[in-house]
Amino acid sequence: MSELRSRTPTLEDVARAAGVSRATVSRVVNGKSTVDPQLRATVAAAIETTGYVPNAAARSLVNRRTGTVALVISGSDGSADQLFRDPFFGRITGGVLQHLRAESVHPTLLLADSDAARQVALDFVRRGNADGALLVSTHSDDPLPRLFVDAGIPAVLFARPGVPVPISFVDLDHEAGAALAARHLADRGCRRVATIAGPADLPAATDRLAGFQRAMERRGVPYVEVARGNFTTESGEHAMQQLLDAAPDLDGVFAANDLMAVGALRVLHEHGRAVPDDVALVGFDDSEPARLSRPRLTTVAQPVEEMAARMAAILLDRISTPTGELTSVIFEPELVVRESA
Repeated sequence: MSELRSRTPTLEDVARAAGVSRATVSRVVNGKSTVDPQLRATVAAAIETTGYVPNAAARSLVNRRTGTVALVISGSDGSADQLFRDPFFGRITGGVLQHLRAESVHPTLLLADSDAARQVALDFVRRGNADGALLVSTHSDDPLPRLFVDAGIPAVLFARPGVPVPISFVDLDHEAGAALAARHLADRGCRRVATIAGPADLPAATDRLAGFQRAMERRGVPYVEVARGNFTTESGEHAMQQLLDAAPDLDGVFAANDLMAVGALRVLHEHGRAVPDDVALVGFDDSEPARLSRPRLTTVAQPVEEMAARMAAILLDRISTPTGELTSVIFEPELVVRESA
C-alpha cells in the first residue's frame, strides 16, 4: 500500500486488490450491466481501498459520453447581466444544477439569442462537447428547438414549444394558475379588475391572460382592462400607469409575473393607492421579489426548481435511451396568499 500512496492507482492495482481481471474492473468502472452484483461490490471495495479515480477522458472514449450537458438559454437578449438578474433563469439553473450534481454530470451554459449564437450552441453539442441539451426558450417562433431536433441531438425544452416540434418538455398549467388569481380577486369583492399581461408571442403569457379573463367571466366580470409588459420591473411600472390612465377606479390587478407586479406596486404607491385596501395585487411565479416586496406579494407559485430538475432527469434518460418515447410533464400551480391581496 505504501507504493500505491506514492503514485496514482491504476486499473491493474484495483484488479490485483479485488482478485479479478483488468477487464472486469473496466466493465464496473464504465457501468456495464453484465457484471455480477457480488463481483461489482468486490471491485467497488477495491476501488475505495486503492483510492483509484476513473479517468474521465478514458471513460468518454469507451462509452462515448462526456459527462456534460449544455444548458442553452434563449430569451435573455444575449446579455449575461440580464440573465443573472432575472430570478426565473436563476431558479432554472439552480434546479438543473441540483439534479445534475447528484448524477455527476456537469452543465455548460450557452446563450443563444441570435442566429449566429444558436449555430454556435448547436455546433458545440454536435461536435461532441456535450451529450445533450437543456433548452430554455421564451419566444414562440424561436428556431432553437427545431434546430436541435433536426440535428438528432438529445434535447428537452423548458415550457411547451410555441410551434409543433417533436421534443420532450416540462411546463406549468398556466391557465389554471391565472384562474387561481382571478378567483382570489373575485372572492375579495374586486369587480373593476385589470391585468398586466406578458409578451403576446409567448405561449405562457397567452395562457395566463386567457385563463384570467375566462375565470373572471365565470365570476360575472365580462371585461378586463389589459396592458402588456415584457416581464421586467420597468415594464410593470409602465403598464400599471397605462391601466390607471385607462381605468382610474380599478380595484384589482393581476400581473403575469412577480417582477411586473413589483413595478405595479411602485406606481400604485406613487399614486397614493393603498395595497391591498384600495387595489388588490396578485403576481405570478412566487420568486424572491414576491417575498421581499412591501407588502409581500400574493402570487401564483410555479415550482421552477422542481420543473428544471425534472427536465434534467428526462434529458439524462433520453441520453441513455435515445430511442425512448418523447414525454411531457405538466406541473400544477398553487396560490400563495400574502399581504398584497
